This record gives sequence, C-alpha cells and structure tokens, in this order.
Amino acid sequence: MKRGSPRRGDIADLAGSVGLGALAALTVLTMVVIGRDGAPLFADEDLLDWSVAHRSVMALAAARGLTATGTGVIPYALAVLAGIVAGRTARHRLFAAALALCCLAAGQAVRYGLMTLVARPRPPRTDWGTHASGWAFPSGHATTAALTAGLLVLAIFLRAPRGRTLLAVVTGCWGALVGLTRVYLGVHWFTDVVGGWLLSIGWLGLCLCAAASWLPDRFIAATTSTATAPLEDHAPQDPGRRGRSHPA
Repeated sequence: MKRGSPRRGDIADLAGSVGLGALAALTVLTMVVIGRDGAPLFADEDLLDWSVAHRSVMALAAARGLTATGTGVIPYALAVLAGIVAGRTARHRLFAAALALCCLAAGQAVRYGLMTLVARPRPPRTDWGTHASGWAFPSGHATTAALTAGLLVLAIFLRAPRGRTLLAVVTGCWGALVGLTRVYLGVHWFTDVVGGWLLSIGWLGLCLCAAASWLPDRFIAATTSTATAPLEDHAPQDPGRRGRSHPA
C-alpha cells in the first residue's frame, strides 16, 4: 500500500459521509416544501417580518452590496483563485482551477434543476428590498456563495502556512452572510437559504470524495504536500574530522 493511501481513504469517507448526510437533509426539507405547496415553513414568516421591520438605509445598502458578491462573475473568479491557491506547480494550479470551476458550474446546474422541480414562489413582492427573479427554493445566492466559500476554505487549509483558521472563518462568514442577506432583503424565505446551504455542503462533499478517490496519486501528492525548509544536521561530528576543511 502506498504511503498516504489511508489518508486519501479517510478524506474520501469523511467527505462522502458529510455530503450524503447534507443531501439527505436537503431531500427531507424539499419533500416538506413540496408537501406544503411552497408555503412558508417554521419561522419563515417571523424572520421575514423581523427583517422588514429592521431595515435602514445603511443596512439595506450594505446588504445589497454583500448579496451582489454571491452572483455573477465573482464566485467563478474566486473558484479559480481557490484552484490557484491549492496547486503547487503551474500545471497543477491550472488543473485545480478547472476542477473548482467544474464543481461550481455543475452545482449550479443541479440547483437550477431542483428550483424548477420544486417551483416554490418567493415572498410577497411588496417586501422585496432588491431585484430578484426565478423560483425561490433553494436560494441561488446562498448555494453559490456557500459552495464558493467551501472551495476557498479547502484551498486555505491546503496551502496557507499561518493564520489559515482566521482566513477560513472569515471566508465561511462571507458565505453564510450572503445567504442571510437574501432573507433580510425579503427575496427568499429562510428555508430557501437553508436549502442552498445543504445543497452546497452536499455537493462539495461529493466532489471532494470523488477527487480524493479518483485523482492520480501524483496530483494528490503535489497538492497536499507542504514546502518545508531544509533541516539542519545536528548530529555529532566525527572528532577525527573536526576542523578539517572539505575539498571544494
């Protein structure tokens, strides 16, 4: 057995388990939404009412600015950045960036399919604080931002030498806050956002499981290895050779 194979197996098992668990939870939530004909669930209406009642000009502007980072070209640019950070050589960075883009794009395709299947209406238009279109469940911004944040967090833990925990927390908070702005702006129910988070966790888990299981060993080794400085040799010197010069 090659060195590092158990680690690959552990990563694949953990990622697959988390991914399947999240998708199972998403399936249950989707069935409940469909069973209620898209009506608000649990605390959906209360959270929407609170958001509408606690809006200010500054808060609305901040929410609109933050929510804009969860769509368009920004998530795809960040996915490419995640691949560049994850790779060690130019070739591996290009390959990792392509994988990250494929993961994000395929996740979007799954989301579009699920949105069309469920066809859940959005909250009343009178409560909207920004433009929105399409069906509500799962939230596109929440899914995209959370999936992009997950790719960045993976890259950070693979590469960042110091301060990676703080970077990962900040990145994760960005992904979560983008989803919450959709509720604050009144264009999604909270369960739409939860559905987007579950989809992103499930899809990222399956993608990571597949990558850890099927990618060639040379790519895994080049991606997960860390650069280390050469260690000094502190072994005792041969007394008979002390002070002797070495030939040039």
